[in-house]
Amino acid sequence: MADTEDQTLAVKVGTVALTFAAGWAAQKLVTFVWAKATGHDAPKDLDDEEVGIVSAVTFAAVAAGVGVLARRFAGRGAKRFVARLSPR
Repeated sequence: MADTEDQTLAVKVGTVALTFAAGWAAQKLVTFVWAKATGHDAPKDLDDEEVGIVSAVTFAAVAAGVGVLARRFAGRGAKRFVARLSPR
């Protein structure tokens, strides 16, 4: 039982660490691609009056989609990593 709890804890800690790293990388990627694609910096405050509604919604959708992908891959990666480390 303790072995299962340790593995579960390792998966949780690994998932949190990888999720933070993946989120940071995803944010940098979206910001870079947004700047290259639109020629403008990524919006910092989506409620700002100077940011158009189309730009705000598009940026939010793209950022959210990339965030979900990053979180899913981080979770799967953490589970695979812990599975490799655990004795069989």
